[in-house]
Amino acid sequence: MTEIRPLILCGGNGTRLWPVSRAALPKQFAVLIGERSTFQQCVLRVARPGYTLRPLVVTNALHRYLVEEQLAEIGVEADILIEPEGRDSGPAILAGAHEIAREDPDMPVLVLASDQAIQGDALFHEAVRQGLAAVEAGHLVTFGVMPTHPATAYGYIQGGPEIAGGARSVLRFAEKPEGMLAARYVREGYLWNAGNFLFRAGALIGEYERHDPATCAAVAAAVAEARREIGTTTLEPESFGRARAQSIDYAVFEHTRLAAVVPLPCGWSDVGSWEALWSLGESDPDGNVARGPTELHDARGCYVASDGPLTAVLGLQDVVVVSSGDAILVADRRRTGEVKEIVASLRGRGRAEAEQHPRVNRPWGWYEVIEAGASFQVKRICVRPSGRLSLQKHRHRAEHWVVVAGHARVTVGDAVHELGPNQHAHIPLGAVHRLENFGNTPVEIIEVQHGSYLGEDDIVRIEDVYARV
Repeated sequence: MTEIRPLILCGGNGTRLWPVSRAALPKQFAVLIGERSTFQQCVLRVARPGYTLRPLVVTNALHRYLVEEQLAEIGVEADILIEPEGRDSGPAILAGAHEIAREDPDMPVLVLASDQAIQGDALFHEAVRQGLAAVEAGHLVTFGVMPTHPATAYGYIQGGPEIAGGARSVLRFAEKPEGMLAARYVREGYLWNAGNFLFRAGALIGEYERHDPATCAAVAAAVAEARREIGTTTLEPESFGRARAQSIDYAVFEHTRLAAVVPLPCGWSDVGSWEALWSLGESDPDGNVARGPTELHDARGCYVASDGPLTAVLGLQDVVVVSSGDAILVADRRRTGEVKEIVASLRGRGRAEAEQHPRVNRPWGWYEVIEAGASFQVKRICVRPSGRLSLQKHRHRAEHWVVVAGHARVTVGDAVHELGPNQHAHIPLGAVHRLENFGNTPVEIIEVQHGSYLGEDDIVRIEDVYARV
């Protein structure tokens, strides 16, 4: 089979599967189905030597280190393309195409959304093979899912005559329909628009330039002037900001004469609600799906999940109960599509729970706040092997560290100490300090902060291996 370059999209703002999914941890990075995130499942699906080349992952600076961490967990190497801001799928895909075209404009590019659940990899790969035949004939391919019901949450694609290898021409793209119209679309053989694509890099760029030359020029400049490190490219912000925020469907596919559609016969879900997860899960005889520490009695048709506290449900039907960190969701299962309205309300009130989990990911590991008061804060901090916090100081607080696992290298002023479990260090207010892990196992410490101000912005970085100075 012709070699393909996967282009994996990792956008999203973490609203539809709150409280597990949040802005700092969109759903593609959460473990919701099986033992891996949908991002990891997506990467593994196409990480096949002789079939696909090294993937290119498009994400933002906030999620870069999540991408790197989750790739390391599955042992797959990829290149990362960082957007300075979200401009919808059109500029993201165009930037990826430009980046790939720098090496080979004829390279077939397989664009995949990382937040979807696909069941039946063999059928998926057969659809890609069919799509390649159309790409070699000069077409831009979109994949359409054969509907299982008249859904109103998806756009639809009407296919025309067959043109190459099982691909069909596209007669029209249809917006998300009302119920009766959706039923008609299903009867007439329309396909759901899956948001996955296949094309030659140069062909996509050419069509984008034809239909939106200003955006094409802006994105080309953002790629040409990008900051490049080994394995990571950060798009130039000013140029990228001039790109029109638009989906790839609106920008190109609804206008081009080169569009083709290939049916995707495998199981597919955009995992767009808790009800969708309920339908994907393995249910008990009463139709309940449970994950984590849960206890269900006299419950029917429920989805119950917890990543921490034991969550018990008694005498309920068709409800969703999700306990995650510092938030609990209880909802009618059939109304979980409205969860994003709760998130919008929380954001409007400035509630941190809308954006952030108690466990905060950092490039070196993570931390979580255990307890906080007016003048003190207690954190649990975990530093991965080879992780290094920045060399830093604080203007408003002193800190006390106690190592509880692993062996840490601690710098305080001019002194450097190797500390093991049950050993501690004091960091006076204003002292330059750093925590490092040069071992093979994670280092965990308990940090007690005391001072007049304890915000995360009270960090003066002097040196940082993650370029945050």
